[in-house]
Order: sequence, then C-alpha cells, then structure tokens
Amino acid sequence: MRIDIISIFPEYFTPLDVSLIGKARERGILDITLHQLRDWTHDVHRTVDDSPYGGGPGMVMKPEPWGEALDAVAARSPEARPRLVVPTPSGRPFTQELALELAAEPWLVFACGRYEGIDARVIDEYATRTQVDEVGIGDYVLAGGEVAVLVMVEAIGRLLPGVLGNELSATDDSFAPGAMQNLLEGPVYTKPPQWRGREVPEILLSGHHGKVARWRRDEALRRTVRNRPDLVARLDPDTLDKRDREVLSESGAEPRP
Repeated sequence: MRIDIISIFPEYFTPLDVSLIGKARERGILDITLHQLRDWTHDVHRTVDDSPYGGGPGMVMKPEPWGEALDAVAARSPEARPRLVVPTPSGRPFTQELALELAAEPWLVFACGRYEGIDARVIDEYATRTQVDEVGIGDYVLAGGEVAVLVMVEAIGRLLPGVLGNELSATDDSFAPGAMQNLLEGPVYTKPPQWRGREVPEILLSGHHGKVARWRRDEALRRTVRNRPDLVARLDPDTLDKRDREVLSESGAEPRP
C-alpha cells in the first residue's frame, strides 16, 4: 500500500518508523511518503493560513497551497487515483469497519489540517476527482490532524497481509467483523499463573477449547455492558444464544427482542 501524508509538521510522524508499521515499511508492505505543505507556498513567510471569511476566531488554511500540494502528489502516479482522507472532528467516525475498507485501497493520501481547518473549497474540488473521506477519531478536538492520521495509519496498516505476526490476531480484535462484532474484547492473561496473589481464571488453564471460547464470549459481553452499553443496544438479536441473554440479563442489560 502507498500512503502520502501532507502536513506542516511532517516531523510529527517519526513514530511510523518503529514497531509494526516501521517493520512493514522496511519490508516494503507500506510505502509512506511525508510532504511539507509549506513547500507549495510562494511568499517569504511560507504562509498557509488566513483569517476566515464571515469573521470569527482562529485561522483557516488557504486553498492555494493545498491545491498545489494535492495536485503534485497525485501527479506522481497519473495512471492511478488516490483516495483522499481528511481528518476532522466534523467527519464521520473512524471505525474498524472503515479501517478494513481503507486497508483494501492501493493508495491513500492524508491531508492534515490545522487551525480551524482547510478551506472547504479544497474538499469540494477534490471530491470531483476522487473519493474524499472526512473522518474523525472521536468526539473531541485536537490541535491538528497529525495525531488522527497516526491513529488511522496504524489501524489500517496492521490489517495489511504480512504486518501482524499472526494473521488471526486481527480477527479477534474488538469491533472486528464476525461472531464478536459489536463486542469489546474481554480480559487477557499470560504467565505466571499467579501474580501478587491474583490467579489466572481456572478455565483458561483447563485446555477445554469450547469452555474457554464460551468464557471469553461471556467476559466480552460483560465488559461491553460495563464500558459500552451503546454497543449492546446495537447487537443483532439473531446472533445471541440463550447463554448470551443470561449473561446480559445478569449484567443488567437486555438485548432487543
């Protein structure tokens, strides 16, 4: 997969050189290129922002440098079209489902806004040329899009074939499609079996795969009720068995009939 990231702080992305994403870059699974937006400015101050039309606080990123930057990046492969992702708290939520969708793309371009955001005409212009996704990672506001892009690149990158040591790891993630969809992952344990007087649940030492799977699902249901009751309300009743309903009832939640 090819990823281009445009930002006024490309140095923000040094974490992409380490851990799983760094190894994926070394192995050629991920081709990530960083671009300094100010390289497409033409004044002595390398200005990328101006005051907003209509008044109000803050500054807005100018369309001219963004237009030139996106044109130049897209021109590197004129035979292909990238999918443009713009992080913004005004966008649709970034989810595991969207991460899977973006992981299937051959080429992504991330446009990191700052201040009050990017002039809306940039989004409108490029929506006529390629698919544009305005995406937010949560109901809060950051100083810029860089942190959100780090989150998205890691979430997307780990889904690419060959990035994870065990390909099945991604299928057991919270929010991963499948039997555990819309459930948070339950607690996990490793050696030693006793630590500071706390025991690993006996069922995990039993070697009985069916009982272990049932325990894990029970714990996933309990944790979801406790931490994300909104997800319980979205569970498909047809995917719940008798034991699921018992656990939900014991936890103080009732699925839809």
